[in-house]
Amino acid sequence: MSADMSILNLFLEASIVVQIVMIGLLLLSVISWAMIIDRSRALTSAVTAGNKFEERFWSGIDLSKLYNDLTSRQTQPNGMELLFLAGYREFARLRKQTGTSAQAVMDGTYRAMRVAFSREIDKAEVNLSFLATVGSTTPYVGLFGTVWGIMNSFIALGSVKQATLAMVAPGIAEALIATAMGLFAAIPAVIAYNRFTHRVQRIETQYENFVEEFSGILHRKAHSQSNGQ
Repeated sequence: MSADMSILNLFLEASIVVQIVMIGLLLLSVISWAMIIDRSRALTSAVTAGNKFEERFWSGIDLSKLYNDLTSRQTQPNGMELLFLAGYREFARLRKQTGTSAQAVMDGTYRAMRVAFSREIDKAEVNLSFLATVGSTTPYVGLFGTVWGIMNSFIALGSVKQATLAMVAPGIAEALIATAMGLFAAIPAVIAYNRFTHRVQRIETQYENFVEEFSGILHRKAHSQSNGQ
C-alpha cells in the first residue's frame, strides 16, 4: 500500500464524522480488552479459590476451626468462602438464641447464604453487559461510518465532470476502515462474553451445589441438637 493510501493517511483525510467514529471504536476496543483481561483473571481466580476451598471443606476439618481460620487470616475471603462464612455465622448466632426451632435456624441460615450467593454472582458478572453491548452495537457504528464516508465520496463525485477510480477509491477505503474497526471491536467482545457467561454459569452451579450441601450438613447439626435437648 502506498504512503497516500496508508491507514493513518486515510484516517487523517477522512471527514470529521468518520474520524469520530473511528476514535470511538478504538476507545471501545481498548476498554473491552481491559475488561476482558480483568474478567479472565477474576473468574479464573474464583474457580481456583472455589476448588481449593471445597477440597479443604470436604477434608473433614471441623467447621468451627475452618470458620476461625478464615476470619483470622489476613487475606480477604471471597467466593465460596463468603458463602460458608455467611451461613456458619448466621447458624451459630441463631443456635445461641433460646427458643429458636431447628427449622427457624435453618431458614435464617439459608437466607444468609442466598444473599451472599447473589452478591458473589453479581461480582462475577461485572462488565459482562458492557461486553455484550460492545459486541452487538460496534458493527453498526462502524457501518454508520462507512455509509457516511461513501455518501460523502459520491456527493463529491457529483461536482466532477469525469469520475475515475482514483478519485473515489480513497473515500471508499477510508469508509471501509470504519467497518473493519467495528468488527475488530465486536468480535473479541462477543467471544469473551460467550466464554465468560459460560464460566459464570459453571461458577453459579458450583456455588448452588455447595449451598445445598452445606445446608444439609447444618440441617443435621441443628436437628441433632434439637433432639438432644
